[in-house]
Amino acid sequence: MRDRRPTPRFDETIHAPHRLRICALLAPVESMEFGTVRDELGVADSVLSKQFKALTDAGFAITSKARGDTGRQRTWLSLTRDGRRAFADHLEALRELAAAAEGAPGDE
Repeated sequence: MRDRRPTPRFDETIHAPHRLRICALLAPVESMEFGTVRDELGVADSVLSKQFKALTDAGFAITSKARGDTGRQRTWLSLTRDGRRAFADHLEALRELAAAAEGAPGDE
């Protein structure tokens, strides 16, 4: 199956500020460690967990556990295929909004 071009589709689940930033962090990578995402967002564990759960409940994200070199179990976050598609579609909708706003006549 080949990837399709993004279809502009505003997604309120993704649009919430923390969730939008989570998707932006995860979109270019296969997965990212929970602590790295938390630190990049500058939020508490509970905030990240709550926001990531909303993405998971929508089918846009998943977690996995893996033991690191030290034997400590770490939690990894990633977007699902549907999550990547929804994020791309949401970005396209935002691009269209920005283009419309930039092309709108000024208040003169």
